[in-house]
Amino acid sequence: MPQFPDISKLVKIMDDLREKCPWDRKQTIHTLRQQTIEETYELADAITDENWEAIKEELGDLLLHIVFYAKIGAEKNKFSLEEVIDGVCDKLIKRHPHIYGDVKVKDEEDVKKNWEQIKLSEGKKSVLSGVPKSLPAMVKAMRIQEKAKQVGFEWATKEQVWEKVKEEQAELHSAIDSGNQQNIEEETGDLFFSIINYARFLKVDAENALELTNKKFFHRFILMEEVVKQRGKDLASMTLEEMDKIWNDIKKQKH
Repeated sequence: MPQFPDISKLVKIMDDLREKCPWDRKQTIHTLRQQTIEETYELADAITDENWEAIKEELGDLLLHIVFYAKIGAEKNKFSLEEVIDGVCDKLIKRHPHIYGDVKVKDEEDVKKNWEQIKLSEGKKSVLSGVPKSLPAMVKAMRIQEKAKQVGFEWATKEQVWEKVKEEQAELHSAIDSGNQQNIEEETGDLFFSIINYARFLKVDAENALELTNKKFFHRFILMEEVVKQRGKDLASMTLEEMDKIWNDIKKQKH
């Protein structure tokens, strides 16, 4: 039994589909783009839920997309799947000199700092240049902050970050008092950014934490709708106080 799985079967299927299936034959890197984003989010959902069966399935879907892009790249004489694999192998070896060279590191933070320094030596103009423009805003904020940290642009303690949160909160209140909507939006963004930074210091994934809250709210709201329906009512005809009482009862049930 080989140590690593052979993906030649998947490659052969992709070749067959590209030749014989009208839908697969029609696809381009642009038509696949949105589907790849959706598959990535489906994987993210499975990870949040710690659904290992779904994680396995979604990883397979993403692997299919990688093979698909490589197939199109080969057709256009741009690159092959082998070049994709060789490229990432070379990158990993180069960016892990503490494993494949004689560089010494103390911990994971040293590894991250070395990684960013190597990227700069490869021609990157900024430590932030590797942050994708199309990332969702919260994920992008996390990546920006993490990368800035690698060159020392970082608060020393979580207490300092919390003071910054309170400072931004005060600035938002001032903006609200001024009535300037553009300023309110800007200060709201600053407050979000500082809270995300505080979450990092708590070693909390802000994106995942918010998604867990989204799921919790969604579940409880559905239960509230069911309770109201069982009582022969509808939410639109109820007062906030009535809904809030049902909501608190649901919370006590640990849903």
